[in-house]
Amino acid sequence: MNDRIAFENVSKFYGEVLGVNRISFSIPPGITTLVGPNGSGKTTLMNLMTGLVQPSSGQISVLGIAPGDANAFFRMVGYCTQFDSFPRGLTGYRFLFDSLMLHGIGEYDAFRLASEALQRVRLSDAAGRKIAAYSKGMRQKIRLAQAIAHHPRVLILDEPLNGLDPMARAESLALFEELGRQGMHLVISSHILDEVDRISDRVILITGGYLIAEGNIHQVRQEVRDKPMQVLVRCDKPELLASRMFSVNHCVEARLHGDGKGVFLRTADIDEFYRLLNDVAIEGLVKIEAVAPADDNANAIYNYLIGSDGSAS
Repeated sequence: MNDRIAFENVSKFYGEVLGVNRISFSIPPGITTLVGPNGSGKTTLMNLMTGLVQPSSGQISVLGIAPGDANAFFRMVGYCTQFDSFPRGLTGYRFLFDSLMLHGIGEYDAFRLASEALQRVRLSDAAGRKIAAYSKGMRQKIRLAQAIAHHPRVLILDEPLNGLDPMARAESLALFEELGRQGMHLVISSHILDEVDRISDRVILITGGYLIAEGNIHQVRQEVRDKPMQVLVRCDKPELLASRMFSVNHCVEARLHGDGKGVFLRTADIDEFYRLLNDVAIEGLVKIEAVAPADDNANAIYNYLIGSDGSAS
């Protein structure tokens, strides 16, 4: 298990308050998204992965190393947190240089790695400016630069897209994809799930401190069987199809698409839904052009958890 982040029956309590309870999973290299509402335990999981808090029970191994082995551990792990505070008076370059020196990296290498990290997050032009004068997006970038500067094998990112404009988000996502392809472990918690979803290899679904499901997006969606699934059917007679499908008990909602050329159908039994849809197609009364899950993504899974049909932002 030296290529995985592994939790074995891990619990964390803050006094009598539950952080996470009996969590077990094994994460291979690539990009993993943590999905869950506020207070679900995502940040506790990240703090456990990075050794900032110790479990109340259970075992944690990050690429074969326990978080208690500080020297080896912190050389291997990078953590970009949400906390927006920095030592006063430092420039972006000095902040990275000092951080690398604290890792035990020599002066020459610290200079080289700091310059490289600033270039990777596109902050080289602002390297000599004080962080106090940075915008929120620039401060987010300098935190990301700090997390990747020492070339960690594991990168933990807590809301890394907060404060970034669309161009900067696209650049960050491209960087995450590149790091994932290089075999790094990236664990990302983000509310901008429609964007993170496009690059994620897998998802961990957590709520109330408990692990609900894990795997790729489609596997996890199948595991959340108690929530009706929404399907978009493109056809020539959407009103007729809606009436036919809504006549069965498992179809709980029908809504016409805005362009009038399709219908959203929500079903509590996706297998029976597809069987009936095939029957309708064979009958020939409705010409079905395309069928696709309309909520088979991380954003929809998040909304199911928080009981919302809106967008997670």
